[in-house]
Amino acid sequence: MSASREKKTRQDLTGTGWNDPKTAREAAAQKADKRTNAMYTLIAVVFVLVAAAAIIWRSNIIPKTVTAVTVDGENYKASEVSMYYKNVVRGFMTPDNYQLLGYLGVNMNAPLDGQTMSETAAKVFDCEPGTSWKDYFLEETMQQIAEVQAVLKTAEEEGFVYPDSVQQQYDQAMEDLKTAAASSNVSVNKYLQSSMGRTMNESIYSEHLLRMLKHDAYMEAYADSLTYTDEQISSAYKADSKQFDKVHYESIIVDGTAEMNTDADGNPVPPTDEENAAAKAAAKAAADQMLTSWKSGSSLESLADGNEKADYSDNQKSAYAASSTVSEWLFDDSRKAGDAAVLETGSTYTLVVFRDRFRESGDTINVRHILIRPEASQLTSSDEGYADEQAKLKADAKAKAEEILNQWKSGEATEDSFAQLAVENSADSNAAQGGLYTQVAQGDMVDTFNDWCFENGRKAGDTGIVETDFGYHIMYFVGTDLPKWKADVTASLKNDDYTAWSEQFGADYTKEIHSFGAKFVA
Repeated sequence: MSASREKKTRQDLTGTGWNDPKTAREAAAQKADKRTNAMYTLIAVVFVLVAAAAIIWRSNIIPKTVTAVTVDGENYKASEVSMYYKNVVRGFMTPDNYQLLGYLGVNMNAPLDGQTMSETAAKVFDCEPGTSWKDYFLEETMQQIAEVQAVLKTAEEEGFVYPDSVQQQYDQAMEDLKTAAASSNVSVNKYLQSSMGRTMNESIYSEHLLRMLKHDAYMEAYADSLTYTDEQISSAYKADSKQFDKVHYESIIVDGTAEMNTDADGNPVPPTDEENAAAKAAAKAAADQMLTSWKSGSSLESLADGNEKADYSDNQKSAYAASSTVSEWLFDDSRKAGDAAVLETGSTYTLVVFRDRFRESGDTINVRHILIRPEASQLTSSDEGYADEQAKLKADAKAKAEEILNQWKSGEATEDSFAQLAVENSADSNAAQGGLYTQVAQGDMVDTFNDWCFENGRKAGDTGIVETDFGYHIMYFVGTDLPKWKADVTASLKNDDYTAWSEQFGADYTKEIHSFGAKFVA
């Protein structure tokens, strides 16, 4: 029978319900093959998906592309938000805040999303107790992003012309970044990721660095435009003089805490409430006796020397501190020279003698400088030849400072040309401002820097080289400025007006955190 005839016969028989054994075997085999193929296809697909997911994860595609926050309709990827987030966190980690951080119970060296705010911290930062520290910093980050976005938009609408220093700062920052990466023997991207998270790269960093620098330039231009008349300054001073005055007073602080006891094994045992109360009562009695002795002619310093729990200090120029018992007493408008009192100050008693309340009348000064730091040491202090290396590095830095000063003298020798050299060479943070410090008061700077600025006979245009622990400073004396008290009042007025003005930027912007994308921030 031919193959075509056989096929037709099977078709005819099939129609009657007949089951051809050969066809059944073929069908069963085909079903088995399909099941096997489907199983292996499924395994292959799963394997491909897992492999693809691993590749995507390792490449940071998700963190680099997923939206973390949206501000006024503009989306920011997690990688972009990370840059602002790091900026906010680092701004919080100032030396002045170290003690506060411990008090608030936050460990900045541990993951912040696993730490929640205590009731105290929540009250300080106006948050709900239990808020994670990452969420807090993320909210602050959105505020910063909104401000930068709004400022740049306003600057563009106004046709604001950015100063040359913006591009100079940008170029210098990128050059420093590349130098730092090269010295660490890694790529720029790897260097950035080591300090700013695995999503960071040079493209993102450079784009948002320039945005931040433009923002700063616009804001600084406004701050510089704020000026005040003598009448405005005097009026502000009279309205709240204690905020600008200083006081001279002497004091003895008598410790009123009980000594720590030890048990039979030498272990420390905290003092009892009765022992603490007795120690505090003894401190008050001692302070009262010292006050009586002082009124009889004894000096406070000698009285403190006779009591191991007493400390004397002569406070020449103390500022007002709100909520301080001693400060409130000193700055009382009725206070007069020679007034004295014993004040309870926590677990201590303070004998205080008022001498004078005054406003600082000495002139402030304006000065430019170019800081030349010695190169980094290749040795440690315990290595042989360390002292010789240090001497050479300092000598090289001094020689470079002298070379730059001579370069300035042989050129135009103007303040503007000095400022340009500061932009190009200074290692200080104010290099972009031409190394300018304004309204510097006596005692504001380190000793040798301060002494040069306030040396008798100093006049505008004077130059010199000063050594400090930071390196060598090429100095340019700009001139005198407002008396210290007027400078302080001006700074206060400017701060209030600047703050009110700056708070408008981004205040009405809608802000949204995308929970999935936010996981990849920092």
